[in-house]
Amino acid sequence: MTHWQLWMRQVAAVLRLEMKKTFFSKRGWWIYCLAAGPVAITLLHWMFEARVRGANNHRLGDDSIVFATLFQFLYLRATIFFGCMGIFSNLFRGEMLEKTLHYYYLTPMRRELLVVGKYLAGLSVALVLFVGSTAAAFLTLGAHFGPAWTDYLYHGPGLSQLGSYMLVAALACVGYGAVFLLCGLFFRNPMIPAAVVFVWENLNPFLPALLKKISVIFYLRSLCPVEVPVPPPFSVMVIDADPTPAWLAVPGLLALALILLAYTAISARQTEINYGE
Repeated sequence: MTHWQLWMRQVAAVLRLEMKKTFFSKRGWWIYCLAAGPVAITLLHWMFEARVRGANNHRLGDDSIVFATLFQFLYLRATIFFGCMGIFSNLFRGEMLEKTLHYYYLTPMRRELLVVGKYLAGLSVALVLFVGSTAAAFLTLGAHFGPAWTDYLYHGPGLSQLGSYMLVAALACVGYGAVFLLCGLFFRNPMIPAAVVFVWENLNPFLPALLKKISVIFYLRSLCPVEVPVPPPFSVMVIDADPTPAWLAVPGLLALALILLAYTAISARQTEINYGE
């Protein structure tokens, strides 16, 4: 057996074990609630509008703007952000709290492979929850329009928009996952760096054009298919910056995640366990 085959088997073993622990973690119930929250909102919208359909309250295009707003301000800035914080920061910090990390460190496995296996497990869970939630919310938001919604999906821009939103949600999981895996390894309380990142990401619209690009949310917003209008008085404070084209934004986010993951993997080799902290 070659080194590559052995490493792949070890990563796969960590992936299987960590996925079971992450999916069925008792401390992770609130993450499922985060993923279900936006879907519950769109389901309520569907049920309410289906009853008052004859009132012609709004047009189908209005729901497109509503979902774009929901996605950019609820999904990206809250649901996926805090969900990834809960999933990825716990991959190492949870083991420290439960005093079980040394079992991994006692096995004849490179720590870099442990980092990769844990990251892939967290990413798998995040993709299932948040990309699935994004698709479910998008499909149910305009379902009360009936045949018009079906026509919008299959003969209009609907499926293209859905694919873009799912891609952005997946990239958000990739980027924020790498950030919070690093935080979980280095910080006793990941909430502190998470708060710093949260403030920075949410200040992004008001930052100078150069500083805007030092964030994950800037590239994610560039990939969103529908632009959200900024209402006054916030529109006065927002500083416009040219959006990054998709052919740069996608590889850029993937490269950022890879750099953070590589740094985490290298740092894990120097990590010492101290359960008394």
